[in-house]
Formats: sequence, C-alpha cells, structure tokens
Amino acid sequence: MNMNFTFETADNIVIFTLKNANLDLEISAQLKAKLLILCQPDVEALIFDLTNIEYVDSSGLGALLLAYRQMKEYESPIILIGVQPIVKKMLSISQIDDLFVYFDTKQEAIDYVKK
Repeated sequence: MNMNFTFETADNIVIFTLKNANLDLEISAQLKAKLLILCQPDVEALIFDLTNIEYVDSSGLGALLLAYRQMKEYESPIILIGVQPIVKKMLSISQIDDLFVYFDTKQEAIDYVKK
C-alpha cells in the first residue's frame, strides 16, 4: 500500500506530512487508522503539514475532525501548517476552522507547543 503521508514523533509531538495534493477518501482512511493508534494521552500536539494539499473533501475534513476529537480529551492542540487558501475556505465552510491552530512553518508550530 502506498503511504500518502509520513509522520514523525519528537518530544511527544506528532508531525504528519501529507504528500498528496488531495486530502480525500483515498488517504483519509489510512490517516484515520493511524490517528487512532497515535492519539494517546502523552501526545502534546498533533501537527499536520498541509503544504502540499490543494483540495480537501468531506472525508479529509472528517480525518482532521477525528484527530481533534481524539486529542480534545487530552487538551492537546491540533496544529495545521501551510494551509492553502482553498483548504482554509473548506474548513471555514464546514465551520470547523476554529478547532485548529494555524502556523506557516513547522518550527513556529513546535515553538508554540513548547511554550
């Protein structure tokens, strides 16, 4: 199976880097399965690098929402970086844009978590 994302864990921060241009049904199922494993109480934050994402559909939004719901009970933020305007608009239309924290770079996101 082709992995459409990579993830790394550093200092209890999990960073997902999505490789496809689309966050859609094709990768959201894999992503959700991985989130269910990785979303643990000791995770301080989940960072999604969406720099490559040009389109997100309802299943992609569902994956982000799952991450939010999984981490909400631990009060850990979901941080989106490199969000394209069209993706931001989809988050806004879906009225879930305020569930996430936004930064331009991975380093800004990591600094935010560590403060």
